[in-house]
Amino acid sequence: MRVKAVIAYDGSAFLGFQKQKATKNTVTTAIEEALLSLGIDSPIRGSGRTDKGVHASNQVIDFELPIFWSDLEKLKWVLNQKLDGIYFKHVSLVENSFHARFSAKKRVYRYVFKTTTPSVFERNYISYYPKFDKELLQKSLQTFQGEHDFRYFIKTGSVTHTNIRTIYRVYYKNYKKYHFIYFEANGFLRSQVRMMIEFAMGVAQNRFTLREQIEQLNLKKRYSTKLAPPQGLYLARILY
Repeated sequence: MRVKAVIAYDGSAFLGFQKQKATKNTVTTAIEEALLSLGIDSPIRGSGRTDKGVHASNQVIDFELPIFWSDLEKLKWVLNQKLDGIYFKHVSLVENSFHARFSAKKRVYRYVFKTTTPSVFERNYISYYPKFDKELLQKSLQTFQGEHDFRYFIKTGSVTHTNIRTIYRVYYKNYKKYHFIYFEANGFLRSQVRMMIEFAMGVAQNRFTLREQIEQLNLKKRYSTKLAPPQGLYLARILY
C-alpha cells in the first residue's frame, strides 16, 4: 500500500530535509529510522527539500506501507510518540501512482519576520529585518510574479533540468508586529525563495533598486546571491 502523510517539523532541529552522507540529523533519516523500527522498510519521498533551519507546517511525503499496518490512525500515533521535532498530521491511502513531488501542482512558502529583534523564544522561528518601505516591498515582490528563468535566483552549484518556474501569486501582509511574505508557484529552485526575499527586502531598504532587480531577473546582471535568514521560512502548503 502507498500512503501519503502530511507532516510538520521544526527545521531548527535538523540539518535539512534531504538525506545526507555526512550526517544522520535530517528529517528524512529521522522518519525512515522511525518507520524501520516499526517494520516499514521504505524510503520516503517528499514534495520538496528544505534547507537547514527551514521549517514545514504542511510538508507532504509518501512511502510504501506493509499490509499488516492497516490502522493508519495507530501508525500516526506511534510515529508521533517516536519522533522529536516532527509531527505527523494526517496519514491516508493513495493510488500507487501518487508521487509527493511529481504529483504536486502548486507549492506555497510563507516567510515571517519582525522589525524588532525576536525574543529568545522566537529567534529560531522568526527572522529579523530592520525598518523597510512597505510599498517598495510590494512592488518588488510583484516583479517576481509570472513565468521566468530564475537561474540568477538559485544557489550556485545547483544542477537542474530547467530553471524556468511560474510564480502564480506573491504578496505581503502585516499583522501587529509580524510581517508575512507568501510565494505560490509550480515549483522552486534550490534556495530560490530565500534569495528572492533577500533581494526584495534589499529593494525595500534601498540597498537595491527595482531596476537592478529586473536586470537580475532578466539575466542581464547578477547583483546579489545573498540568502534571507532561514529561521522565518516555512513550507506552508502543497496543492495537488
